[in-house]
Parts: sequence; structure tokens; C-alpha cells
Amino acid sequence: MEYRRLGASGLHVPALSFGAGTFGGRGELFSAWGDTDAEQARRLVDISLEAGVTMFDTADVYSDGASEEVLGAAIKGRRDQLLISTKASLPTGPGPSQAGSGRARLVGAVEASLRRLGTDYIDLFQLHAFDAGTPVEEVVAALDDLVRAGKIRYLGASNFAGWQLMKSLAAADKHGRTRYVAHQVYYSLVGRDYEWELMPLGRDQGVGAVIWSPLGWGRLTGKIRRGQPLPDGSRLHQTAAAGPPVDDDKLYDVVDVLDELAAETGKTVPQIALNWLLRRPTVATVIVGARNEDQLRQNLGAIGWELTPDQIARLDKASATTPPYPYYPYYRLADFTRLNPPAV
Repeated sequence: MEYRRLGASGLHVPALSFGAGTFGGRGELFSAWGDTDAEQARRLVDISLEAGVTMFDTADVYSDGASEEVLGAAIKGRRDQLLISTKASLPTGPGPSQAGSGRARLVGAVEASLRRLGTDYIDLFQLHAFDAGTPVEEVVAALDDLVRAGKIRYLGASNFAGWQLMKSLAAADKHGRTRYVAHQVYYSLVGRDYEWELMPLGRDQGVGAVIWSPLGWGRLTGKIRRGQPLPDGSRLHQTAAAGPPVDDDKLYDVVDVLDELAAETGKTVPQIALNWLLRRPTVATVIVGARNEDQLRQNLGAIGWELTPDQIARLDKASATTPPYPYYPYYRLADFTRLNPPAV
């Protein structure tokens, strides 16, 4: 396993992390993802640790907290062997204290996550959404207090816009608070919006990318083909509307190239899609999920080898899209890359 620094921090994370969104199986959305129980989760944790996958990502909203509970049971007795990443801020109930990033909400959310996980600290705690109703100064102060109390070790955000992340970082710098070192984002061969603003921001500010849904919300599994209906077992039948939108023609163009590269390399479509992401600038770790041992072992096959420059270029071309304003005029200029060198 390859380990990388998470942004401008001293925390080393594995290139692949395990996403525990399939644990628990409560609720309409998450039951469609998976319903892994504690015994099954222990086996998946065993395999992950054997392969060097030492970070496990969850959130308080995953299966109404059951994901954290199952993960806590699965790692019992070996907490010091791994990293826990979890998130809060999204609504967990109808009350005003059950959503957002105000001080009381964050303190309560962290305490609840610690109980469910069966631990006394969280390695990486991320805000699951930007709370526009709470001053960022209050948010960063509350998080900093939790870090100083030893309940959180590193901070991050998830799904922030560029201005939201930069405003939060500026507030932390101004008041001497702990900075975010991670941004958990959607990024895949069929969803490259991360590249336009958030990637350059991460490079400039030392914020590493933690990638969710690297297979395009289940569209790059190798089971979806042009002119064919969705497979009966695809979770997209139940979850497509909840995930990132993907243009079908673009999807099929990408899948066509992935099929070509699978024939050339002997690797699977998901392994190639994951390997492409692992080479992208600012990416610290890619979260992979698995409902069973076979899926996990296949995802682990994404590491230990590299696509050639020509193969990467073919994927880049097939997946390229015109960036939104204000970026597209400058990407059409021949000297744009000279003025704005790529992120590294």
C-alpha cells in the first residue's frame, strides 16, 4: 500500500480507504447501498488491514448512526491499528439542534459519534456540509476546542464550494484556529468538476482530497454498457436520483475507453477507473466501498501498477468536459497553462 500525507499535515493516509456506507442498512437510501452487519464488517476490516487499508470512513447520517455502530464493533480491540474518519452537519432529526455546525450541535455530534464508534478520539472529523446560518468563526472555534480537548486529531470539510472552504480557512488563520487539511469531494472519470476550482484551491492551501464515489455512483463498475438496460442488481435502480448527475453519452464514451484498456492491461474496469484517480493532483486517498469480500478484493487490485501516459491521455480525452464560466474562456487560450501551471 502507498501512503500519502493528507494535505499540509503530518497525517499519513493510505492511497485507498474503506467506505463504511454499506454498514448498517437502515433507511431507504442506505439499505440500497448495503446491510453489512458487525460479523461481516469484521471480515472486511480484516482484509483491509491485511492490505494496508488503514483508514475507514463513515458519518453520523449513514444508516441513522448504524454505520458508526457497526464499524465500532468491527474494530473493537484494534483501535490503534487504524484511522477513523467520520462526518457531521447534515440533519439527523427534525429538531433545530440536530443539524448544522453550531457549537452545541458539533459538540453533541462528536460525543455521539465517539459513543457509537466505541473510541475516545476521531482521527479525521469533517463537516458534511457548509452551514451558512452559523458564523464561520463560531464553527472553527468549536472545532478547535474539540481538537484541543483531544477528541479530534485532524479536521476537514466535505462538499464545500470554493468560497466556503477558503472563507473557513481564512477564519482559522485569522484567529489561530486549527485548519482543515482535508476536503472530501466527489471526483470520478464521469464527474471532473472538482478540477476547476477546488483542486487548485487544495494545492494552494494544503488541503488534500478524500474522494467519495470514485466509480461515478456505481456507473463505472463494468456492468453498464451502451445500448443495454441497467443490470437487475444495480443499486442505480433505487439510488440514481440521489447521486451526481451523469450524461449518458459521456458515460458510454468513457466506458468504451475503459473496456479498451481492460483488454490491454488485464485489469477490470473499476480498477482502471480507480488507478486513474490515484494519479490525479491533490488526491490523498480514494474511498472504496464493498458489500462483500469479492468486491473489496477487486477494488484493492487498483493499486500496485500504473496506467501508461498514453492510456491516461485516452481517458482524459474521453472524460473531458468544457469547464463552466469563468474558467472556459481561458482554457481555450493556448498560453493558459503557462499562466496557470497544473496542480501537483
